[in-house]
Amino acid sequence: MTNEPVAPDTAWTGDDAFLTELGACLRLRHAPGIGPRTWKRIFDRYDSAAAALVDVRSFGPQGLCDDAVAAGLARGVSAAAAEREIEAAAAKGLLPLPYFHPAYPARLRDLPDPPVVLYVVGEARLLSGPCVAMVGARQCSRYGFAAAHEIAAGLAASGITVVSGLAYGIDRQAHLGGLTGPGRSIAVCGTGLDLVYPDANLDVWRALAADGAIISEFPPGTPPQAQNFPIRNRIIAGLSLGVMVVEAAARSGSLITARLALDQGREVFALPGPVNLPTYAGCHALIGQGARLVQTAEDIVTALARELAAFVDMPRPAPPRPAPPRPAPPAASKRPSAPPVAPPAAPKSKPAPPTPPEPLVAPAAAPPDLPPLEAGIVKLLADGSKRHIDALARTLETASGPLSQALVLLEMKGLVRKWPGMYYTREVEG
Repeated sequence: MTNEPVAPDTAWTGDDAFLTELGACLRLRHAPGIGPRTWKRIFDRYDSAAAALVDVRSFGPQGLCDDAVAAGLARGVSAAAAEREIEAAAAKGLLPLPYFHPAYPARLRDLPDPPVVLYVVGEARLLSGPCVAMVGARQCSRYGFAAAHEIAAGLAASGITVVSGLAYGIDRQAHLGGLTGPGRSIAVCGTGLDLVYPDANLDVWRALAADGAIISEFPPGTPPQAQNFPIRNRIIAGLSLGVMVVEAAARSGSLITARLALDQGREVFALPGPVNLPTYAGCHALIGQGARLVQTAEDIVTALARELAAFVDMPRPAPPRPAPPRPAPPAASKRPSAPPVAPPAAPKSKPAPPTPPEPLVAPAAAPPDLPPLEAGIVKLLADGSKRHIDALARTLETASGPLSQALVLLEMKGLVRKWPGMYYTREVEG
């Protein structure tokens, strides 16, 4: 466990309304007798935590909590603890997102037990974009080690943010793969954000702080206690459109995350593995119970096409700086869970293919009500040309993430065809 300094954030500079709302949220969290399900009931009745506390003496008659608990809140029983947490977070420069803050992810508000406050290091806007969780064994196989990085990189190349738990093994590879693409990656921690656990992932923590995001509902100074990690798993699942289990034994914390995803109405995906590896027994059991068997990132993108449609025209954060070199696995003294694998070789550049002759059959008719980005793609390909995704991105002046999602949706509608090497043409009738 390592202490990691964080630069102070401008969110702490004199916004009285923000501090009042944050303080109200933390008073609820620190109040004896109140937990996530209770403050969820309270928040469903009010427009802000501050407004709720103004009306605290009506909590009992409304059935929101016991009269004694409400009386304690009214007396300010938890005010000092809330103030100490605010001071500690400010000293560490952690960005807090109270429940009603516009940047608080809407998907977490749908949980029956949402966090009252999220602390963030890095790019908070990633929390509201299209996310897929990837989880798996700490002591993973070489097969899972490589697959996690490859699938995460494919998701990130499609503009999907990879969410994981910053553990060693599969989580580490998921974050590293996600940081290679515009979708990037989010780590959900079971500690305070002023601590890095495990120490071996300090390099990944720093890369996420620079080009992704790290979040936690736990206050600064919270150590890595065993009971915190299952609690944080509901956030991993809750942020995501689906959960991908890369490698898991029959009794695995990853299966807890998969069960939480099912309870939340999320998709669950599982990678099949060698039948003689006990660390894949959990994946095979999930597949037998109805989880989607997937082998590539494209399998996941296709399965989530309907959910991803809502994000096609959504503004995304600016592309990250050029990806840093992939951090090497820690030295042998850190007992890495699997042998290192070489990063994928950079694809060789290819000259654009010559424009094909005019099609002998007419392109499929495009519906008149396509979203703007999809309509722009269809118009560009209407001349029968075969274009690389990078060329489409330059011409349309759009990021590769939304473009990839739009192309998947157009494939599903039968309006474009994908060719090897990420080239696209208009689909033709017949």
